[in-house]
Amino acid sequence: MTRTLRTPQELVDAGLIAPAAASALEAVAARYSIAVTPAMAALIREAGAPIAAQYLPEPEELITAPHELEDPTADAPFTPIKGVVHRYPDRALLKPLLACPVYCRFCFRREAVGPDGGLLSEAELEAALDWFAETPAVREVILTGGDPLMLSPRRLGRILARLAAIPHIETLRIHSRVPVADPGRITPGMLAALTLDRPLYLCVHANHAAEFTPEAAAGLRGLHAAGLVLLGQSVLLRGVNDSEAALEALFRAMLRHRVKPYYLHQLDPAPGTARFHVPVEEGLALLRALRGRVTGLAWPSYVQEQPAGAGKMPLGMAGMRGGAGQAREAV
Repeated sequence: MTRTLRTPQELVDAGLIAPAAASALEAVAARYSIAVTPAMAALIREAGAPIAAQYLPEPEELITAPHELEDPTADAPFTPIKGVVHRYPDRALLKPLLACPVYCRFCFRREAVGPDGGLLSEAELEAALDWFAETPAVREVILTGGDPLMLSPRRLGRILARLAAIPHIETLRIHSRVPVADPGRITPGMLAALTLDRPLYLCVHANHAAEFTPEAAAGLRGLHAAGLVLLGQSVLLRGVNDSEAALEALFRAMLRHRVKPYYLHQLDPAPGTARFHVPVEEGLALLRALRGRVTGLAWPSYVQEQPAGAGKMPLGMAGMRGGAGQAREAV
């Protein structure tokens, strides 16, 4: 297999879903994009359910549970210009495109992302970069989307260089699935584009230890050698990592590959994602069980997105001691 699978029939032909399931999934594909890279298709065959659940569509995606929200993160009210989200005083998101190497079935942006790319035009990108230059309160730029590492090295390098040249921008951050989902994109050209004279953090999204394949390990070594600080973000997901053993293995795998666990996200209540939901109390209990079993280096912040765009709140240390209280501070 040499290309990304994008339709139910292609998933059937690759042996990833049963032929009888294809017709029921056409309606899902019409609403939410499908993408399974060759690397992930191979891993689904090898590791099974914890990987398959993340990427293979299910009919339940068309059912919206009562607690689910059409826009769980409420980006729109905090969008001063196309491609920018400014929710916190000192940092803002830049979304240069809306394409990803894979489309996670639990993603809170599933309605927006897709193969058409949502790429900012040259004029839109210039306007967004000008906004950062003209907004001195912003000290950190977080590139997300979509997946910024889907950009060509030339385009990504130009964006990063332009941001790094703004005096008040102190740090840059990229959030990406590419290092584990499509590690072949970590080419010498990409590494050159990511080599900056400015602190650059790469937040690697991985949810299961099996995602750290030999190919992913090679890409992560290259990124680390290029001077990037590697952080890990994960989503707590039913059937993927909702056990003490799975979380411990995930955090240990991150550390083995020079990735510091940073965020463990409570699932955002996007439409059609109820099958992945793990209650907060259960998440806190899992982390309590790992206290003392894993090094503090392996300890992420357990965070939950608040309604109406209020941002992430840590599910705090009071919860680790037995309650489910939240620390009242944005992170």
